[in-house]
Amino acid sequence: MASAPQSNLPLFFKDLMPLNSKDHANYRARPMSKAPWLVGQHAIPLTVDEFVSAQRDLPIVFSTGEDAVPLALMGLNEGVNTFVDDEGKVMDNLYLPAYIRRHPYMLARLKPDADEMSLCFDPTAENIGEFEDGEPLFEDGKPTEFTKQILEYCEQFEQAGQRTKAFMDELRQHDLLMDGEIAIQQQGNDKPFVYRGFQMINQDKLRELRGDQLRKWTESGLLPLIWAQIFSLDVMRTIFGRQLQQGKVPLGDAMTAGAPTI
Repeated sequence: MASAPQSNLPLFFKDLMPLNSKDHANYRARPMSKAPWLVGQHAIPLTVDEFVSAQRDLPIVFSTGEDAVPLALMGLNEGVNTFVDDEGKVMDNLYLPAYIRRHPYMLARLKPDADEMSLCFDPTAENIGEFEDGEPLFEDGKPTEFTKQILEYCEQFEQAGQRTKAFMDELRQHDLLMDGEIAIQQQGNDKPFVYRGFQMINQDKLRELRGDQLRKWTESGLLPLIWAQIFSLDVMRTIFGRQLQQGKVPLGDAMTAGAPTI
């Protein structure tokens, strides 16, 4: 059974295998009531298509380094996810990033020089396998409607990824990214909790942009995405409150939010 190259697997993936009708003719997919792989994951990759929806529930920041990507924060410290309990049960009515909803599927190139991408899955996932119940992935050697929907979703995710890359290129071109720092004052504590280790929009440089550039971004829909990221930072105080309530705020007067290498 052929597997895709296993080096540099994306976040949450332990293995990667191309889905095919020969090896997986009897495979079925079950709905997931829990996501144990989310426990302790505080930063999730996010596409620009999701900024407006995500910013209501989750702070949006950018990872550090030149190849920065957008991240939705589910906690403010490494190893802390305030929306998932110890068994992987996710809080109701929360916007879940598409990166999470896509798991355990993704499109991948089976060879580095290949033009086409194949639908792959993580064979270690608990919700896909030779079960008696669940949605069949193949019937009579052909993908089912369910599998076609998965493929379409993964294709849409890849397209959103390209739009996200174009968005990040614009931010870099206009030097709009800056090292982030958020200070949160807790009642009864003389010193604030200071979170660093991420990037955010530089509002001073945003205000200095020429009017024609801002008009161009307004027409293209890019400017609302920038403001969605800026507005989302207010939610960091809400996340801090959740951590405090859950007893997950580390001791000390300065913390680092940090970001995983994506």
